[in-house]
Amino acid sequence: MAASTAYPATSLEDRVLKREWLAVAWSREIQQGQLLTRRLMGIDLVLWRSSEGLHCWRDLCIHRGAQLSLGTIRPADSALSASTAHAARSASRDCLICPYHAWEYAPSGECVRIPAHPDVIPAKARVQTYLADERYGVVWVALGVPRGPLPEFEFAEQPAVRTVLAGPYKFRAQGPRVIENLLDVAHLGFAHPRFLGDSQRGEVEDYDVMPGTELRGPEAHKIRVWQPNPDGIGGAALVDYRYWVDGPLTAGFIKTHGTQRFGILVQVAPIDENTCESRLVMSLNYGQEYSDEELLRFQDSVTERDRVVIESQHPELLPFDLQSELHLRSDRMAIAYRKWLRTIGLSSGTA
Repeated sequence: MAASTAYPATSLEDRVLKREWLAVAWSREIQQGQLLTRRLMGIDLVLWRSSEGLHCWRDLCIHRGAQLSLGTIRPADSALSASTAHAARSASRDCLICPYHAWEYAPSGECVRIPAHPDVIPAKARVQTYLADERYGVVWVALGVPRGPLPEFEFAEQPAVRTVLAGPYKFRAQGPRVIENLLDVAHLGFAHPRFLGDSQRGEVEDYDVMPGTELRGPEAHKIRVWQPNPDGIGGAALVDYRYWVDGPLTAGFIKTHGTQRFGILVQVAPIDENTCESRLVMSLNYGQEYSDEELLRFQDSVTERDRVVIESQHPELLPFDLQSELHLRSDRMAIAYRKWLRTIGLSSGTA
């Protein structure tokens, strides 16, 4: 990763989240020769591809602060006079050209050509770069040095498993509230009746939770829930849920009913102090008769119901003081999640 350039503090500072891989886009959205903008933790980003791979930069030219996303990508070896050594370096690589004064930045982030001063390129002439990678069709970005590898979702990698990408879903809420909602099985029968639960059979059987470690959050197995239509094909049944927390704002579950399994990996990325968005990697080993569009419509409906409730929650910040809210044994996974967040020192979205 290129050396950092000094910039003013952003509106969202969190040393823990800056070491996390956060989902900002789908791989299919970043086409060769095009620029894609995103906002993450109060920072404007530009994403693009060169022949050297995927890049994520701060959307800001170091010269006069213009948005680089308004510029263009010049392919390597395109028509450009290589009259100087700097120009030769520029011509040999794909470059992003600033729209204001046409400064050319190589994939490394360094400026390799300044048209107004072709023989002079200051050492500080480079953009802020961030690590970017791809997995499961998701573009992951880390604003600092990552604490570990990309999130894993082994179920999605198994043969005969189909994967559909859902979202992004925008919430005017804090990320920890969104993740805690995912980990909450007790709400299924009431917020999602007729499909994910039954208000007449809302009991949650007792279950155990494994506490988190320094690198990974808590995990719970065999949480049994009655669902009227667990597979979308009719027929009520008791299903087993396994939940895990991969990072402060990354979690997932796998639901098992006989041989049929359905799982979701969820990543919530803060956009600014009041808004976040979630991206879902959904995988299942059945339901070939359903189109991707049908699955997405169902997930859109589920998320919309959750969004309305989550945005109504007070306090907006997730309380670490367990005495500030009432907790029951069905909340064990949520309690373990809060304790883990406090242990790792998350400040964003918590109190």
